[in-house]
Amino acid sequence: MLKQGLYRSKTDRMIAGVCGGLAKRFSVNATWLRLAFVLFTLLGGAGLLIYLFLWIIMPEERVDA
Repeated sequence: MLKQGLYRSKTDRMIAGVCGGLAKRFSVNATWLRLAFVLFTLLGGAGLLIYLFLWIIMPEERVDA
């Protein structure tokens, strides 16, 4: 079992698993986070920059067998 932390999801991903990992950590629906990132990107580009930053700094989730 993983410690409670922030990881990119291996199972709930569209691109890199950032929204899936955030959704799992904060117990929200990943679809709403994806829509928020798209909205922030369309309204000024901050969403894309934040997503790329999180993609780089968030470690990928390890799945224990």
